[in-house]
Amino acid sequence: MVARKYVWLTITVGLLFACAEPQMPKAYNDSSKYIVAKDVLWASPDGFDLTMDIYTPTSGQASYPVLMIFHGGGWLINDKSIMDQMAQYIATNGSYVVCNVNYRLLGDQDNTVTLDQIVSDVFGAVLWAKENIGGYQGNRERFAVTGDSAGAHLSAAVVNLGHRLSSGGYSPENLSFKPSYLPAGRSAEQIAQSSGLEVQAAILSYGAFDLYDRGTGSFETWKNPFWYLGGALPRGIFGDAYTVQSHPSLYKGVSPIHNIPISTARALPPQLLTVGSEDPLTTPQMVRDYLQKLLAAGHSATYWEHQGRSHAFLDSGSNFAADAPPALNEMLTFLNGVFYPQGD
Repeated sequence: MVARKYVWLTITVGLLFACAEPQMPKAYNDSSKYIVAKDVLWASPDGFDLTMDIYTPTSGQASYPVLMIFHGGGWLINDKSIMDQMAQYIATNGSYVVCNVNYRLLGDQDNTVTLDQIVSDVFGAVLWAKENIGGYQGNRERFAVTGDSAGAHLSAAVVNLGHRLSSGGYSPENLSFKPSYLPAGRSAEQIAQSSGLEVQAAILSYGAFDLYDRGTGSFETWKNPFWYLGGALPRGIFGDAYTVQSHPSLYKGVSPIHNIPISTARALPPQLLTVGSEDPLTTPQMVRDYLQKLLAAGHSATYWEHQGRSHAFLDSGSNFAADAPPALNEMLTFLNGVFYPQGD
């Protein structure tokens, strides 16, 4: 356990020092190929403003598929800026409207945010974009989600849990979510009935898919340094009244791995799962286990392993040029196969 603690510390400190963004070659970031609307306000749950950056290509298509990015950071650190270079690379090299999203962290609002509220924020971001993305030349009917680490968990939540919506919100008696944004005049139940959170593709990079497993470990304790890095004291991710022992259903209810439907009951969109071959946090075996569960349930999913790379190879920073482009090219190949199958 001590060794694992220092692995987390080493990677976390590396992430913090990697945030400076050196000048990128035009092949990675050509600002003439997109326009960007920065810090677009999309919701303010309990007065907490949430924003996204929206990149629109300048290549002249009438509309584009949409790719929404959710950043990682253990649900406790980082914001959308850690994905800036990824968003710029996709906008430079692909034909997609890119939405780079902020959501609440567990330490926000005086360390009271719960994991289900973070899921609700992500659901709200998708709903806001589907209602408003036409103003940025995005096509709401051609929509993909992606994220790394905690962001991959949140992307998988959109795919696996986006049908479980309720005006009552998440509780032991009601394992459903009330999105942080709802279109005017529409309830969470109406959104669920119309499959309003349906997406056409997902890319999950080194994702954390099992909050139940993390709850039985050290995630909610001082042994998880992300609490301190996020400026918060360790606590239960659903509040001090709940533990994984007393309410396991709460933890399983936000865990994509415990909510994979059989494809004959509800088909999930095609998915790409990526991971670094040397990742000690979300190991290749963990990601392959999730892949096998998807395949066993009849869903379309593929796997790509980034050789010689550890965790967080998509993050902005000094290592971006060496680490990220091979993975991003794999992602673009996958997305193009879904949204531009004829090479259009």
